Amino acid sequence: MSKEIDLSKYNLRTDLIIDEVNTIKKDYIEIEEYEHDSITINKTKVKEDNQVKNKGTYITISFEDVTDRNNFNKVQNIFERELDSIIKDLNLKKDYKTLVIGLGNRNSTPDSLGVKVSENIIVTRHMYELNEVSPEYSNVSSFSPNVMGNTGIEAVDIIKGIIKEINIDLVIVVDALASSKIERVNKTIQLTNSGINPGSGVGNYRKEISKNTIGIPVIAIGIPTVVDAVTIVTDTINLLIKKIEYMKNNNPKEKLKAKSKVNYLKETREKLNEKEKNDLLGLIGNLSDDDLKSLISEVLTPIDYNMMVTPKEIDFIIDKLSLLISKSINNVLHNIKI
Repeated sequence: MSKEIDLSKYNLRTDLIIDEVNTIKKDYIEIEEYEHDSITINKTKVKEDNQVKNKGTYITISFEDVTDRNNFNKVQNIFERELDSIIKDLNLKKDYKTLVIGLGNRNSTPDSLGVKVSENIIVTRHMYELNEVSPEYSNVSSFSPNVMGNTGIEAVDIIKGIIKEINIDLVIVVDALASSKIERVNKTIQLTNSGINPGSGVGNYRKEISKNTIGIPVIAIGIPTVVDAVTIVTDTINLLIKKIEYMKNNNPKEKLKAKSKVNYLKETREKLNEKEKNDLLGLIGNLSDDDLKSLISEVLTPIDYNMMVTPKEIDFIIDKLSLLISKSINNVLHNIKI
């Protein structure tokens, strides 16, 4: 007897509002987007709570690379500016106290971003207790609660316990995210004052960490480090179509050579019509993005082939990104420049 599988629970995996903005009613959002130093900054304001995202401001910083010093500094400068702005909008008292929480699992490299950030935060609360702090340093604590699979305790419950014992005014949470676009993996920082649902992008729905659940403002910082196989297959099909579109007005023999380094996404392309897409991919060629993803999800998920995937150089990139985030937090919270 065959087993029926409920496919309704296999939702597309993403934590980024920029991936889901088209699913939010236009009356609920305001969007501003601009580019600076080849870095794109998208500011989305969600005016009302909805089924997709909580009310709040979401800032998405998209970049190509942080592995060289120049690009690293460009992204850091923009991120610091946006983090400073979102904190100032909270109108906290002058001597506010901050708790930086690094979510994730050190033993899993793609999920270790938050843990590594928390380890590099300049903590000063213990020095404040001794009255031995220079005036340029603010009151900062840091903690990494580990994952629920190792502790048996929800991260939000641990955070609430800490807040109950010490007087905190602001919580900054850092975590690795998931995206539904290959192009965003390790190349996007999301910053929001709406809180976070740990593990939601990979199907592990933990309790929300937000002002609603812990009683004080929460700023969530995340970088997508993984995508699922559904995303990879879907994006590959769409990229194939874009490659063919580019080839229509170019020499096909040259453009199909492996040595070709032309970025066809940035070149002028002539769109394929419905007949051309059908000739290339049959009925699949004319499916919408949502329908295509749903179809591939129906193929891969029931047989447990919808794996979570991360780039091979993830160790190196996580070190770079965690350093960028921790340096920026330190510079914004303390009156210093690292």
